[in-house]
Amino acid sequence: MYTVKELSQIPYFEELLKEKDIVQILDSLTGLVSRPYMIGFIKSLIEEKRPFTLGILDLDNFKFVNDNYGHRVGDGVLSGVSSDMQEYLGSAGVAGRIGGDEFMIVNLRDRTYAEKKLFYLNMYANFRVLRKNIKLEDCDPFITGTIGSATFPEDATTYDGLFELVDKALYRGKTKGRNCYIIYLPEKHANIEIKELKGHSIYVTMRSLTARFDTEEAIPDKVRKIMDALVEDLRISDLYCITADGILQSQVKQATLGKITDANNILNIGRYYTNSLNDVKDASPEMYEVLHEQEIETFMIVDVKVGNTCYGYLLCAEPHSQRLWQEDDSAILLYTARLLASEIQRTGAPLNFILQGASESGK
Repeated sequence: MYTVKELSQIPYFEELLKEKDIVQILDSLTGLVSRPYMIGFIKSLIEEKRPFTLGILDLDNFKFVNDNYGHRVGDGVLSGVSSDMQEYLGSAGVAGRIGGDEFMIVNLRDRTYAEKKLFYLNMYANFRVLRKNIKLEDCDPFITGTIGSATFPEDATTYDGLFELVDKALYRGKTKGRNCYIIYLPEKHANIEIKELKGHSIYVTMRSLTARFDTEEAIPDKVRKIMDALVEDLRISDLYCITADGILQSQVKQATLGKITDANNILNIGRYYTNSLNDVKDASPEMYEVLHEQEIETFMIVDVKVGNTCYGYLLCAEPHSQRLWQEDDSAILLYTARLLASEIQRTGAPLNFILQGASESGK
């Protein structure tokens, strides 16, 4: 929780505290500066032409915390993250809560790309603020977040313009799989349309998958079109399959990566996804060892199945990445697996044959 002494080091808050008690300025749950006064602070910096970097932090999957642990635990998470963030930011700036699970970080110190990168990188590293368990009385949920960031006046010279760029960066981070920070760069992000990032629903994706699948006659062509759609919609760099006899294959590299015969141990209603490989260490030790060897930290898997007949599995994973897989991601992959299963049942071709043919036809 911010103190009068801490906030008084900044002229805007020094003047504000002459008129208002600090409890009126702070968010009652987290002890950070509340939304109206964070916005007032930012506008004052712009009027004074004082350079700063703005970051918006959105906690990932916070609804899951509330739904599974209850709002008391959710409040504990918000308080824990806020305390860690205030301590980490220190005298470099001011942190505020702008509502729900969203926070605002005004950094008065770091403005170059290298400085901003180091600042955000260290927020995620060594259990400082994110990618850490928040230890509460009854549980210790693992918390991650997505950050979008832009700088005044280098990126934008108005309040509205700056927030628009931060929004673009934040939603770009969400579409990349969350659990990351995006620093606005004109050459990368200027042409992003937020409505396009927000508006691509799971229904649209499944309709696109079906259309691509149905417009081709040959099985390899059908699957190649599906793989193209998955790369585009799930933003994956590779698609893996586990054959009926347990062989793990990379479809992009066309390589055999190991053998996994215990994948079914973790599947629930045909799909499973995790944000920590350690979650499967006991239930599926073969899977753990093979994926660990490939330096995979998070993954999702679905079975390719019709009725009681399982032809294998599809697996999405990004080496050297802590991507957070979402419910919609797993639903899209499961739908893809059901399309493949129907073709395998119809033709009698094994899963690895279909996928290999699709990959080769796309070369």
